[in-house]
Amino acid sequence: MTRRGQNPRLSIAPMMERTDRHFRFIFRQFSKRALLYTEMVNTGAILRGDPKRHLTFHPDEHPIALQLGGDDPVALTDAAVIAVRDFGYDEVNINVGCPSDRVQGGGFGACLMARPEVVREAVVRMREAVSVPITVKHRIGIDDQDRYEDMLHFVDVVSQSGCDRFSVHARKAWLTGLSPKENRTIPPLRYDDVHRLKQERPDLQIEINGGFTDLDTAHAQLGHVDAVMIGRHAYDRPADYAIADALYFGEPAGDHDPYALRRRAVEEIIAYADDRLREGERLHSIVRHTLNLYTGLRGTGVWKRALGTAVVRPGATPAILRDALDAVDDERSVREGTGIVSAAT
Repeated sequence: MTRRGQNPRLSIAPMMERTDRHFRFIFRQFSKRALLYTEMVNTGAILRGDPKRHLTFHPDEHPIALQLGGDDPVALTDAAVIAVRDFGYDEVNINVGCPSDRVQGGGFGACLMARPEVVREAVVRMREAVSVPITVKHRIGIDDQDRYEDMLHFVDVVSQSGCDRFSVHARKAWLTGLSPKENRTIPPLRYDDVHRLKQERPDLQIEINGGFTDLDTAHAQLGHVDAVMIGRHAYDRPADYAIADALYFGEPAGDHDPYALRRRAVEEIIAYADDRLREGERLHSIVRHTLNLYTGLRGTGVWKRALGTAVVRPGATPAILRDALDAVDDERSVREGTGIVSAAT
């Protein structure tokens, strides 16, 4: 079957309560080429719930991948068919990395690393049913099954399905004793194991994830692997990714005046928010993702205060974003006029 999609050099990780459709649209104002992942969506939410609620996205979000959670190959396949046929996703990814108690209770996420045959069967079925890449995001290991050889066994079994792209979070996961947040920081990063995986399985597309806090450091990983997945840094500093398409994809560098860049992005976000509010969305659900737009720049405090005050007012509209832009400009004018040169307020 002909498969749509790409082997991206940069992607933005699936993050619960962060990479919803609103954040993805906002991020797209800065990078057009990075592959965006949804939050993890359980197969049951699609098959027995409201698929439109969980799967709808704006056309500008392409290329976009749905991350699915589940351990039933049939359910994973049925959910993938709906996502691709009815909504047009460019990729479907299976979550084999989340260590939360709720996910473990459903028998999926990181605990599937101990059941590679299940993942292999799911990928086989999904590849037969849809014409987009089926990929897997997993950990270095779990609990005491954390040797490099354990990860290699998992990848070798799953790759028998025809899956040829693996996103590897370069930390093991403890299924008991650590919270999901602690599992993102306490187990040590083991980039060398991911590099070795690429060296020993050169025909596979290997993407590395975990701990990257700037674009340049992450970019250096492309000397060892095929792609880099970045998580919280992208959420915390989305405007930094205005250079991503030039750095990772060779696109021409544009005009990156930091304030003009943000103003152009916010104008697009205002129009987007107007449309979403007409569909019944809450303004706060969109605005909350814009609070970090000025991180690292003079005016970030003014921006956050302006939005935090305005968004709770009765009758607030997306125009509060334009008012916040003006407040930032006013603050810059005052401070630059008095010779204050601090980077952030």
